[in-house]
Amino acid sequence: MSNAVETQADNQEQQQKQSGLFNRFLATVEFLGNLLPHPITLFAMFCIAIIVFSGVADWMGLSAVDPRPDRDGVIKVVSLMSAEGLQRIMTGLVTNFTGFAPLGTVLVALLGVSVAEHSGLLSAAMRGMVMGASQRLVTFMVVFAAILSNTASELGYVVLIPLAAMIFHSLGRHPLAGLAAAFAGVSGGYSANLFLGTIDPLLAGITTPAAQMIDPNYQVGPEANWYFMMISVFLIAIIGTLVTEKIVEPRLGKYNENEASIDLSATSIEKLSAKEKSGLKWAGVTFLILGLVLASTIIPENGILRHPETGAVSGSPFLKGIVVIIFITFAIPGFVYGRVVGTMKNDRDVIDAMSKSMSSMGMYIVLVFFAAQFVAFFKWTNLGTILAINGAALLQALNLTGPEVFILFIFMCAIVNLSLGSSSAQWAVTAPIFVPMLMLVGYAPETIQAAYRIGDSVTNLITPMMSYFGLILAVATKYKKDMGIGTLVATMLPYSMFFFIGWVALFYIWVFYFGLPVGPDSPIYYQP
Repeated sequence: MSNAVETQADNQEQQQKQSGLFNRFLATVEFLGNLLPHPITLFAMFCIAIIVFSGVADWMGLSAVDPRPDRDGVIKVVSLMSAEGLQRIMTGLVTNFTGFAPLGTVLVALLGVSVAEHSGLLSAAMRGMVMGASQRLVTFMVVFAAILSNTASELGYVVLIPLAAMIFHSLGRHPLAGLAAAFAGVSGGYSANLFLGTIDPLLAGITTPAAQMIDPNYQVGPEANWYFMMISVFLIAIIGTLVTEKIVEPRLGKYNENEASIDLSATSIEKLSAKEKSGLKWAGVTFLILGLVLASTIIPENGILRHPETGAVSGSPFLKGIVVIIFITFAIPGFVYGRVVGTMKNDRDVIDAMSKSMSSMGMYIVLVFFAAQFVAFFKWTNLGTILAINGAALLQALNLTGPEVFILFIFMCAIVNLSLGSSSAQWAVTAPIFVPMLMLVGYAPETIQAAYRIGDSVTNLITPMMSYFGLILAVATKYKKDMGIGTLVATMLPYSMFFFIGWVALFYIWVFYFGLPVGPDSPIYYQP
């Protein structure tokens, strides 16, 4: 008997040591992350650094031999620390900002999404999916609905995560398991979705100028990763369900309500009212009608939104105008829902909804201003092209030009994401280097962007630098009053690990084994 007690005590001591090491590691990550300035300040510093470095690199004669077959010569650094450089900065500052492709496309798409969000359509749809699921499927539906909520990012964090915790508690399950499942879908499955959302034109708008460093006519559309991201929804939902039920929930054990910091009897789940159900029905009918109308413009051989010269879908006004389609397919059903339930009565309510979303984009617009300067400066100096050429040469020398290079690329993106949580900020920094570099070893920008989206998503769950991390922790402390950052990250770490393994495996099977495109008219390999 005493041996059993001693063994148990030794195990507990070992677990405490491991927990202490893990918490110290997390504290170190948080400390180092807090040393970083705000992403806007970071981009401003990058801009200054590029100006200074371009002058130094020009003085040192940094250059690269142009490997493109249609060009013959040496690419040299263009210094911005000169009279000509200062003139170009002064005259280009405004146009760099206004011409930054992601700015307009994201704002237009958001106008439509805002109507669906503020009318209550998206919230009701998420609640209906989760609360209408059977007990056997509730975990899967929580993760699945959380992934889809990425269309309007705040919806998942503010509505679905607290709702999932309440649903699990009402079913006699551990509420933190519900919170973890929803958090995994919203944040870990950030890039995946069945529908195109605001993130798609945002990333495509950054990828395009990066690709144009190698091919000036190259265009990456918002739909570039649609196929791969659609199939990823089901992968992440399945992995999230298995991790919740096989690892996280058993580890949490039986819930003790004495651990809560609130009166759990006061929490209640609002089911969909008859009016909300009617609103969802008519919004669904409206969406179906819009889908049929749009299909009539692209499916027939003489469809008016096919390419006017070739008659093909590739390069057609339909694909080029996909942001407008996002706007329409969210705004109109959103207004119909609002009319039925009474949250929107006239055009004034629609305008107010759009205005609220635009007012919340102030931080993003400021970020875009500095990010646009960084991207432009990088292009003007030729630093991105030179680094890409030399980097591609290094990869070839190390014989790392095969598909395995993407494991390193995805892992690097996942690590960078621990300290630079903004998807657009991280891609604006990395795309000008890695898109042209991997293009030079033979891969298409669309494939590179899809790989980036995996790395950008899988570590969202375990970084305290993620903007909503504090909110998630606040919700968790309602159910476990001594919940700390280390405990929350330790709970989410299994999701991050299995998402990385599963998603990378899917990427390789989808792209390199079956040779399937990641989106409509998205090549796997780059052919000059």
